[in-house]
Amino acid sequence: MFDNLPANVQGIYLPCMRVFLVMLYLSLGLASHRAACGDESSWTKHVVQTSDGTSGQVNTVVATDINKDGNVDLLASFDGKVILYRGPEWQETVILPEMPADQTGRIAKRGCIHSTLMDVDQDGDLDYVGSNRMLFWLECPKKPFTDRWICRMISLDVNGAHCVITGDVDRDGRLDLIANSWRDQNASKIPNSITWFTVPDSPLTCGVWKPVVFADGDAPGGNHYMGFGDVNGDKRPDIACGAKGGPQLAGGEWFAWWEQPREPRGRWTKRILSASEPGASNILPVDLDSDGAVDFVASRGHGRGVLWFRGPSFQKTEIDELLDTPHSLAVADVDQDHDVDIVACSASLLGALVWYENDGKGRFQAHVVDRQQSSYDLRLLDMDNDGDSDILLAGHDSGNIVWYCNPHK
Repeated sequence: MFDNLPANVQGIYLPCMRVFLVMLYLSLGLASHRAACGDESSWTKHVVQTSDGTSGQVNTVVATDINKDGNVDLLASFDGKVILYRGPEWQETVILPEMPADQTGRIAKRGCIHSTLMDVDQDGDLDYVGSNRMLFWLECPKKPFTDRWICRMISLDVNGAHCVITGDVDRDGRLDLIANSWRDQNASKIPNSITWFTVPDSPLTCGVWKPVVFADGDAPGGNHYMGFGDVNGDKRPDIACGAKGGPQLAGGEWFAWWEQPREPRGRWTKRILSASEPGASNILPVDLDSDGAVDFVASRGHGRGVLWFRGPSFQKTEIDELLDTPHSLAVADVDQDHDVDIVACSASLLGALVWYENDGKGRFQAHVVDRQQSSYDLRLLDMDNDGDSDILLAGHDSGNIVWYCNPHK
């Protein structure tokens, strides 16, 4: 319809018109997303750590009854420290030892990028494992709120670990530690890789642990968060991951899973789910449609959107194409109707905290829990001992730690 315009006018007008139409499309899409996802004010927000301007970004938080008094306690990391909060009020805090220096002598002043809990020393309590430019663990003492936690190194070579999880990789009945090493060869001795560690027989005195590099150099482009489980039904657990990619991260923008061989210390086979996913970050194996086959739920935490891959063929289906930077992702039966729901939260303050109600067949209805609350780490657990799954967030750009009480009884 612009054919009658002079050529010089078309050269200016048409590009501007295209930009306008794209912006109009995005604005309409975001508006419809807000309309479809009605806010659920019944989720009560509780603030554990306020954004007081001193904590900086809070990237990770884990929870357990650390002193076995029947209440959930929290361990979070920010400002170069790991901090313990005593439940159920979480007002009494204990600053644990500062994180160790990396191979350059620097301490990660922002704190851990991710963390997990595992009984490293097999003494019956859970120890803290943290990651940033290195991996370390803090030994939980007999009196965790009064006695000193001792810091020990796991690895200086695993660099840029954005995810640490546990799972029995070698099927020996003991949990192993799984961690990624996403830096390139200029910053890591184990570049663009994913590793797992068997806990040494004498973890208190052994020094650094020896990694098994199962994805050796074939996880490029900023590999991020991992999922663990038997994907193909061969009784051997597999590991999935996403890599965000971008101008400085060649080879990224993928979701993939690695098939475990008969010998878990051998080379695993990489299976690409999708090779064109800008901002790919999180992926979890789970049966979403109750058909007995393992699916994957995933998010583009450095881009936009929540999606899933339907097993066993892993056909991709978008759940929410518009959620901005869903950097936190978890699954649980949120509404207690015996199927698996999804919870995701944006890293950006322009996004939202959303739970996706599953109808049991893999069809989802989005419900907004909160807005203007950032998160880098999301855990689903029963915070108040009432039998349901509440939402716990490490606030990242919000600089806080919050949890939301589940209204579904």
